[in-house]
Amino acid sequence: MDNLKNHLQQLEESHINLKVRQSIEQLDRILADDFLEISSSGKMYGKKECLEDGVVLTEMTLHNYEIRPLTSDVVLSTYYIVDHTRGRKTFRSSIWKFIDGRWQFYFHQGTLTQLELEDLV
Repeated sequence: MDNLKNHLQQLEESHINLKVRQSIEQLDRILADDFLEISSSGKMYGKKECLEDGVVLTEMTLHNYEIRPLTSDVVLSTYYIVDHTRGRKTFRSSIWKFIDGRWQFYFHQGTLTQLELEDLV
């Protein structure tokens, strides 16, 4: 389970990496074809919108990463993000699915919070 958690955390951290977020090819590879995001602003995005319109380019750090396997090929991840560029903090959840021999980003949601990193248990 630790290997899976580490692997998915690396994928999640690559997704918030500015170089990956600027690369259509890398985003195309990480996002599942039927990817859906509900952003912290309440907007919904699919893979097509992410690739055509781009994604938010901010410097972020990920904390308190946890996973909860739902089935053998579907995992829920939860974590806390500090967005250094916009000065925001969010709780995040993602669903990863094992599709075509690799883990792909299937669903994502962010929720703004006033909690600071040191407030988290």
